[in-house]
Amino acid sequence: MSALSTAFVRLHARLAPVAFVPEVRLHQADEPIGLWELTEGEFRSDQPPPFWAFAWAGGQGLARYVTDHPQLSAGRRVLDLASGSGLVAIAAARVGAAAVRAVEIDPLAVAAITLNAEANGVRVDAELADILDGDAGDAEVIFAGDVFYSAAMTNRVLRFLLRAARGGAQVFVGDPGRAFLPRDRFDELASYDVPVSEALESVRVKRTTVWQLRAGRPETTG
Repeated sequence: MSALSTAFVRLHARLAPVAFVPEVRLHQADEPIGLWELTEGEFRSDQPPPFWAFAWAGGQGLARYVTDHPQLSAGRRVLDLASGSGLVAIAAARVGAAAVRAVEIDPLAVAAITLNAEANGVRVDAELADILDGDAGDAEVIFAGDVFYSAAMTNRVLRFLLRAARGGAQVFVGDPGRAFLPRDRFDELASYDVPVSEALESVRVKRTTVWQLRAGRPETTG
């Protein structure tokens, strides 16, 4: 975690409770457009938009479920894939996960995850890496919030999750009805009405579902 990335997160996001999971506090941006433009300006790179600065609906729903069902994580090794702000990783750590690994491809997200974990008094190992062509390591449980937002991302993520499930990991995702969610691969566990930023989602509440992946089918995704 670089000092520059840490300073950027502190400067452009403030620590506040998450709307649907107030047990967790995150560094969150008040206004998305200005930050989006800034990350495309001075900090311009091939990295995605600043997903780390907002509590997205899929992550909020999944973190709520993780918090309310501690048996999913307690005493187990957890991987939070495409972790963003680290919300789900922090929720897992709070309920007693043995180890939590949060993986991101954005250096600013890694900085945000580390700062957010510290603010919540938990340990999360934030890692800068693209692991989708590999495996889940020793993870027993995998969480992924709001990852099915494009066809390309869905194809890579689903292949990764299916490999992990066949290796024995349990896989849970949170999704607010994104167009590319492969519903036929999952079993529905819970649904919530999650408060969201109208500037990001064009609505104030998103119906968000927590799903568990079914393993055992061929890895092809079409």
